[in-house]
Amino acid sequence: MTVALEVRNLVKKFGGLVATNDLSFDLAEGESLGLIGPNGAGKTTVFSQVMGELRQTSGTIKLFGTEISGLSTAQRIARGVSRTYQVPRPFADLSVRENIRVGLMPDSLRAMIFGAADKNREAELAQSIGFSPADLERPASELSMGDLRKLEFARTLATGAKVLLLDEVFAGLTTGEISQIAALIQDLRARGFTFLMVSHDLPAMEPLVDRALAIERGTLLAQGPFAEVLSDAAVRASYLGVA
Repeated sequence: MTVALEVRNLVKKFGGLVATNDLSFDLAEGESLGLIGPNGAGKTTVFSQVMGELRQTSGTIKLFGTEISGLSTAQRIARGVSRTYQVPRPFADLSVRENIRVGLMPDSLRAMIFGAADKNREAELAQSIGFSPADLERPASELSMGDLRKLEFARTLATGAKVLLLDEVFAGLTTGEISQIAALIQDLRARGFTFLMVSHDLPAMEPLVDRALAIERGTLLAQGPFAEVLSDAAVRASYLGVA
């Protein structure tokens, strides 16, 4: 088994608040892991530390066996990990094609201003996540929430990432849109991508993950098969509010 993401003894403190408390877990290549917990459990904080958007107080993060804890976010993306956000962050005035192009370009000011990406690659990426050729020229500001989620996937894939962190990808979606995004995730899994996923929509998440990791206030409560984690007494008391 190849370990894609290895987190060891991760601690994040904000003054006297401990947001991540000695958290350790592994994510195998090709695996999908669901990270669950109540609001304020520290799930997004974990994502932000993996991506380098927040620096951990202590602990280590390795990507495919290489320590990345001291790298910038851009350097981590270049090594193969990227994320989506609970609230999509497109360039609203740019088209679908142009948003994807940003991810395809090298990380340099010259490329951002003058560079040209492979238009065929832009179209291939858009098509692979469910956009039609006509959608490529649509401004991001005109997209539905479901299409904004798809655009986030396309921008993430454009970076070349193989490990994808998905933060509340079902939030704000209709039932039909949830089915579309779930099908997209299943397709990407079949293509070999690795996922760490956060979602409060547990029924939508369950068939998409191999196992679950439950945390509260940044502390590990339980991990293992999804149904077993949800039936754990500590998880039920903390997350589901039942004994």
